[in-house]
Amino acid sequence: MGCRLLQCLLVGWLSLVLMGCQATVPVDGVTRITLWQGVNPPPNRAVVQGLVDRFNQTHADIQVESLYVGQADQQLPKILAAVVGNAMPDLLWFAPIMTGQLVELNALRPLDDWLMASPRRQEIDPALFEGMTLEGKIWSIPFATNNVGVFYRPSLFEAAGITQLPETWEEFRDVARRLTRDRDGDGRLDQHGILLPLGKGEWTVFSWLPFMWSGGGNLLAKPDSNQVNLPNPGAIAALQFWRDLLNDGSAVLSAPERGYEMDGLLAGKVAMQVSGPWTLAQLEASKVDFGVLPIPKQVRQASVVGGENLFLIKSTPERERAALTFMDYALSEPFQTALAIGTGYLPINMKSRESAEYQAFKAKQPAVDVFLQQAANSRSRPIFPGYNRISENLGRAIEATLLGQSTPEASLKEAQSRIDLIFAR
Repeated sequence: MGCRLLQCLLVGWLSLVLMGCQATVPVDGVTRITLWQGVNPPPNRAVVQGLVDRFNQTHADIQVESLYVGQADQQLPKILAAVVGNAMPDLLWFAPIMTGQLVELNALRPLDDWLMASPRRQEIDPALFEGMTLEGKIWSIPFATNNVGVFYRPSLFEAAGITQLPETWEEFRDVARRLTRDRDGDGRLDQHGILLPLGKGEWTVFSWLPFMWSGGGNLLAKPDSNQVNLPNPGAIAALQFWRDLLNDGSAVLSAPERGYEMDGLLAGKVAMQVSGPWTLAQLEASKVDFGVLPIPKQVRQASVVGGENLFLIKSTPERERAALTFMDYALSEPFQTALAIGTGYLPINMKSRESAEYQAFKAKQPAVDVFLQQAANSRSRPIFPGYNRISENLGRAIEATLLGQSTPEASLKEAQSRIDLIFAR
């Protein structure tokens, strides 16, 4: 029994050694690397796969396998398990809010030296560097960017006699009331002004943050600090604004954690919904009429920077060099132009935004201009370690307020108390 166990252990150890040797010194001269991603909806995933295929066809010595590993809430446990099990991919596609956690886990290779020596650095939208940087080091590069606006159905606006798009919170609330209607006369509302996301997840927080910033609020007590201040006046005002829309009867809540689905807007059951440019292809394919208006302004114009970054996972020098070659390709103007036109994401490469091909695309889809104009006023979510705890507790506060379980101020103060206890530990 003891000999058999020893033999199994030796075989297992030799297998690991051989696997390591194969990863470091490819027998056929080809370095194979893996990219984990959660690109959605599926048509966007097909666009990304086509771009990966193009890279593989033009790089005989490097082959990238792109694997869809689920949406953010599905990816996170897989990523953490992979870090613990030393089974990470070579490249990880994820929102930059993951940076702090991955740095704490010592999973990432910093990118400062590589990017400083690359001509691509000058081509990246300067506004995106905030989401690439933690404590003075660059830990990721932007893959694609976006922000959120308010999609609306022009035909429903016209039917309600609305000729001017709302710009302020007050105007938005008035328009939402006018868009809430009993269209068939049966005494029940069958059209609401706006869909609000119900849930504690990051999508709810992501959708709500532009309203907090618009109301003059901030998540952090001071810029560049790790001190959280949830019950600030701007946050209270933004939560009260969402609650007022519900109290007016002009807002309807999504199914739990499904606030990103566009079914209600497509069916005309809601006239407005917060979303981003990644849904443009879906809306165009549906053949329904739609437009986009900026997030309404209270104190200032604001939106939230969305999109995902590419992280370089620590491995071997050879695999890291191969991954950096793909990262350079992902930053390039041809890649970014094709990705933007195919998915609706905004190009992170400024040359791509100015290209004739992209300008022609914009001319056919004017909604893109709203997101490009909002980019200058969009802000990144904090990327320091512990953001996930902030988001989780902020999401609980938003949900409690929308369900009428607590007032905005009380919900935010309770969330702040929980965060204070977490960070104190």
